Amino acid sequence: MQLPYLHRSRPKLAPLSDADAQLARELRRDVEILASDIGPRGYFAPRQYALAQDFIASSLTKLGYEIERQPVRSADNSMTANVIAEIRGRVSPERILVAGAHYDSCQDCPAANDNASGVAGLLHLARAFAGAAFDSTLRLVFFANEEPPHFNFGMMGSQDYAWRCRERNEDIRGMFCLETIGCYSDQPGSQRWPSSVMDLVLPTVGDFICFVGSIGSSRFIRRCAVQFEETGRFPLVAAAVPASIEEVNWSDHRGFAEARYEGFMITDTAPLRYAHYHQPTDTPDKIDFDSMARVVRGVEEMTRGLLSGEL
Repeated sequence: MQLPYLHRSRPKLAPLSDADAQLARELRRDVEILASDIGPRGYFAPRQYALAQDFIASSLTKLGYEIERQPVRSADNSMTANVIAEIRGRVSPERILVAGAHYDSCQDCPAANDNASGVAGLLHLARAFAGAAFDSTLRLVFFANEEPPHFNFGMMGSQDYAWRCRERNEDIRGMFCLETIGCYSDQPGSQRWPSSVMDLVLPTVGDFICFVGSIGSSRFIRRCAVQFEETGRFPLVAAAVPASIEEVNWSDHRGFAEARYEGFMITDTAPLRYAHYHQPTDTPDKIDFDSMARVVRGVEEMTRGLLSGEL
């Protein structure tokens, strides 16, 4: 039986390197394209939704990836798509790691943090790993229809994708999604937590990244936390807690858990820290791109480590 898991690490941060400063500029560029140039994007704004999908697809194609657009039905019966790119493993291609991020937004929300930040982070992984060779397979999946009214109604692109994988009996060893990764603060009291976990000793300053999922994913969360901690890139809180805590399920990993795969989200904890969550004020100027670059670089190194051994 898997048990609850809680881990915290707080490395001493080196000055931002030139490479990470460049990464911060690249992340800003992608966030501004999605949140400023395109803006609110979802079934309610089909033109902008298609532009976001095409931006992702063209970015991947330019990097040399062959992409798949998996059709997904929206609440109004229109069609959109998950965008998928894959680096097939050389040694054990049947062993799969999925890295995901949703690219839709709430209505009237530019969605710089939720979730242009996650998309920008996943696009960086695509750039960093283009042409790479790993033992196991890496899938990069940009999910449609995470936001309401699709959320938690069996209509999420990630739910559809996860169940298709289960129907094919695919050996997905783990999944993580990048979900609102751009807000950090060193102010006391800047971090809140659900009342249901207040008995745990948790930080009240929002200057860390969080790995969180349900208890059923505790082994994978623990392994990823160890890999991320070894990078020394950024403060981390990693937790596997009961799925009955609503906030644990607030992203695309929930569909993978439902399909009996281990998965978790990498997040700044969204409304538990970010005042502009699902608001028209969720704009690029609210994002801490330097801290976000440190997080994304740590996720890059974590992913490389996972894929370089036995997944």
